Amino acid sequence: MNQKIYPKNNYAYIDGANLHRGIVGFGWTLDYARFRVWLSEKYGVKNAYIFIGLIPKYKELYKYLQECGFILMFKEVIYDGDGKAKGNCDADLVLQVARDTYENKFDKAIIISSDGDYAGLIKFLKEQGKLRTILSPHTKNLCSILLKRTDAPIAYLNDQRSILQIKKEKTPDADETA
Repeated sequence: MNQKIYPKNNYAYIDGANLHRGIVGFGWTLDYARFRVWLSEKYGVKNAYIFIGLIPKYKELYKYLQECGFILMFKEVIYDGDGKAKGNCDADLVLQVARDTYENKFDKAIIISSDGDYAGLIKFLKEQGKLRTILSPHTKNLCSILLKRTDAPIAYLNDQRSILQIKKEKTPDADETA
């Protein structure tokens, strides 16, 4: 019964592209509604920001994410020579965390990414006593060594697959009984 109680005013900062690529790489689909509830129940997350590129054809996805309780932080995208969208949100995420830290808006931060570009942010949050954990959407061997070197706690989302994946409905003939 010596379980540590965490404050309920924690904020999650999610690198949307990194989260999506990591989960897709495992071959399953994230249930964002469950994920939002899980963040609230497990980590006391009051506000959950997703930093994401703004592409008009995904407006229904954006609406759904907002309905799930996420706060979307959009970045204008540009397209590379192959027509692939690039909406690098790293700097926006770091700036928002720094702003919220200095304005004392949250008790602890949860950073959801496997990107080593956030190592400096993780060190900053640790120095401020404001880091709760890193949630990596990649496996241990694909999570950046730069994040691991910060000595911050890291949990791996694939370990929560049974809770966080979209459950596939069984069709009547799926088990060949019909």
